[in-house]
Amino acid sequence: MRVDTKSRIAKRMHGIRGEAAFEMLARATELERQGRNIIHLEIGEPDFDTPEPVVRAGIDWLQKGATHYSPVAGVWELRTAIAQHLSAQHSQRIDPKNVIVTPGAKMMIFSIIQAVVDPGDEVICPDPAYPAYDAAIRMAGATPVPVKLEEAKQFRFDFDELARQITSRTKIIVINSPQNPTGGVLTGDDLKKIADLARKHDLLILSDEIYSEIYYADRPASILDVPGVLDRVLFVNGFSKIYAMTGWRLGYGVVPEDTFSAIELFVNNSVSSTATFTQRAALEAFNAKTAEASRKMVAEFRKRRDVFADGLNKIPGITCLKPLGAFYLFPNISRTGLPSDDFANRLLDKAGVAALPGTAFGEYGEGYLRLSFANSLANIEAALERIRSFVSKL
Repeated sequence: MRVDTKSRIAKRMHGIRGEAAFEMLARATELERQGRNIIHLEIGEPDFDTPEPVVRAGIDWLQKGATHYSPVAGVWELRTAIAQHLSAQHSQRIDPKNVIVTPGAKMMIFSIIQAVVDPGDEVICPDPAYPAYDAAIRMAGATPVPVKLEEAKQFRFDFDELARQITSRTKIIVINSPQNPTGGVLTGDDLKKIADLARKHDLLILSDEIYSEIYYADRPASILDVPGVLDRVLFVNGFSKIYAMTGWRLGYGVVPEDTFSAIELFVNNSVSSTATFTQRAALEAFNAKTAEASRKMVAEFRKRRDVFADGLNKIPGITCLKPLGAFYLFPNISRTGLPSDDFANRLLDKAGVAALPGTAFGEYGEGYLRLSFANSLANIEAALERIRSFVSKL
């Protein structure tokens, strides 16, 4: 008797895609196992070690027995430190009672969407964008409404188009700045326009600012700098990127008081709480020595960005904006004549460079490639040579 295995899978999982970065990593790793030399530009994590004060504190707290459950919303000392850190950086005073700590910023995104979005709701999100937004929205039974990020606008919104996409079913506008995958940064004026739309239509704003400390010009504007909107802001950040703590799984959110209980309840019933020793160790992320390590990392990212973007712009058929934040390039490859998927797959197979097609981040990513410059300058220079040779043979 043949079993229809598809019928065993929940309908809400149909059409859900995983993060292409991990799929490409698996392919690249298999090629390495076969003896190929692969340059990894697909994974979005710093290639630096976690700063020493955090590592030392993690070991100390493990030895002290900080291996049991924490409160669902996180240990109070870390929630307070996060609130103080954000209050010092922005014009809004953040109350630690509105802070929730989760195992990773992605878990915070899922917790927010599952707690506040109903089936039939619509959620506006940028495209191209981090694919977890689309997945979380679909799993909640809601409809993602993509709004194109314009290369001509440095990968920012066309606000006339954004406004046109708002309907009576819209619940949330999702923003991400600095942005994955483009490195685009929303301006203060952009954020005020988004706040005005949210107030006008009684919408929530989910602002993912996980790359807020990785920038190459002026400090990026934050939704926390916009007055009169905090009561509708669902703010997401974490320790993974700026502190090179991806494997520690430590994110957080700042949410309005009327949503806190529901979001905390989702965390309670999904992951229970975040590891206690990682939370205790993260208190060291706010000291001067750790901050200096982070500044040095960003300075190195800037050097890599410049070398990589300048090199790509010298390759016929490729153009590349220099991103203002994060650690990704999003070059336009449309003039090479290859669709994004074909380009990325052939680049790995023929040139040994692992990159992601722009379509891994949405339909408007067609014609682009995402390249992480969280790799050494030597590897970036080698990748440029391989890409140049690959394109010359098309």
